[in-house]
Amino acid sequence: MERLSWHDPVPRKTERGCELRKSTRQLLSICLGTAALVAPAPASAQVPAPILRSSPTFEVSPAVAAVYDTYRVKPIWFGAGADSAAATQLIEILRRAAFDGFADGPQLAAAVEAAQAQVRADPAAAAKADQVLSSAWVRYVKALRQPTPGMIYAAENLKPKKARTDEILLTTAAASSLADYLKDVSNLNPLYSQLRDAAWADAKASGNLTPDPRLLANLERIKAVPARGRFVLVDSGSQLLTMYDNGHPVDSMKIIVGTNELPTPLIASMMYYVTYNPYWHAPDHLVRKTIAPTVLRQGMSYLKRQGYHVVDQWTTSPTEVDATTVDWKGAAAGDVHLFVRQDPGPLNSMGRLKFPFSNPEGIYLHDTPSKDLFAKSRRNLSNGCVRLEDATRLGRWLLGQEPVAPGDEPETQVRLPEGVPIILTYLTAQVSDGRVAYLDDFYGWDSGASGQVASTN
Repeated sequence: MERLSWHDPVPRKTERGCELRKSTRQLLSICLGTAALVAPAPASAQVPAPILRSSPTFEVSPAVAAVYDTYRVKPIWFGAGADSAAATQLIEILRRAAFDGFADGPQLAAAVEAAQAQVRADPAAAAKADQVLSSAWVRYVKALRQPTPGMIYAAENLKPKKARTDEILLTTAAASSLADYLKDVSNLNPLYSQLRDAAWADAKASGNLTPDPRLLANLERIKAVPARGRFVLVDSGSQLLTMYDNGHPVDSMKIIVGTNELPTPLIASMMYYVTYNPYWHAPDHLVRKTIAPTVLRQGMSYLKRQGYHVVDQWTTSPTEVDATTVDWKGAAAGDVHLFVRQDPGPLNSMGRLKFPFSNPEGIYLHDTPSKDLFAKSRRNLSNGCVRLEDATRLGRWLLGQEPVAPGDEPETQVRLPEGVPIILTYLTAQVSDGRVAYLDDFYGWDSGASGQVASTN
């Protein structure tokens, strides 16, 4: 862990119930081309700055000192004097940082305040004090940009990039408005800042500055939400899907998510196409508990009525198996493993539309003929995949036109005009009338390790 100091320089796809489950060089050129930010190091820079006597000893990060030395960066925080707005803003961000899950924030805020006081007393100390502030800022940004625990980042563009000290400092130094830049970095995305700021306001009002662990678990999961653009947010906690455009919700609908035993996992991925007339691949437990026993009671006519076929494997072109040769008693007992596929049609559990996206768990969104289940207040009823209250409405938003199948061919894929990020998360904290309220944590992810990936069937 870096400390601040005044002294030292420097598939296998698994069946889930639905289906087989500015580079530094650029930034440097910007900084070196901006006279206000980069200047020859003054001779006085070799003179040790006064030691802070009124605060604990903090060390300047060697990596931060090296960036200042290598790129000859002028003071970022004290360029306008000791009482710069940027320094004051950084203090406030660090005071609040425990509510970002960065427990060292308040201690670093005290170090920054002490450095600011030193510059007031001795303006010549600004160069050294600046590195104290930058060291605190770098530690905060690196903590903020950690990936969400348990999140499956199936799209590389949605995974947080590892923050390097030089990139953080050079980007900060090059910001046209430092105040706006600090605000943008610390806010991450609108949902994140709304929840954190409401909790921080509550804490200041009550005097209890220790964040609720449930809050921190939720903020970790909200980190994966994009800051802007179009995206789909699938929230298992509220059992709602919301469509966002430029950070604003534009539509939402009820969803059915995974059970407590087969919870819908946390996934960040990209959606590139929709599938019309999908097949349904029956999960093992439904073959064992429902399909095989019914075949034993009703015979082969049951399979025909439901549009079921036994196939040899889950592929795009499997070979059909003669159902009369199957050991259905063994299948009902769980001794025989079967691949049972259902044809598209009104009885198909996928409905008319399926919304696939890359992920190792075989999870996707889909239509459903069982609309009555959406009347339930608790809708954690699926085997991991997400059933949609109105698949047509989502398809219309994604495609920009009415989602009409081009024909009757099964598994017909139609590309979207552009890829759309999709985030599957689990939020049990929400802001209501400016206050934080908590939902029932039915997955139990708030009290334990957040974002546990669901086990496979």
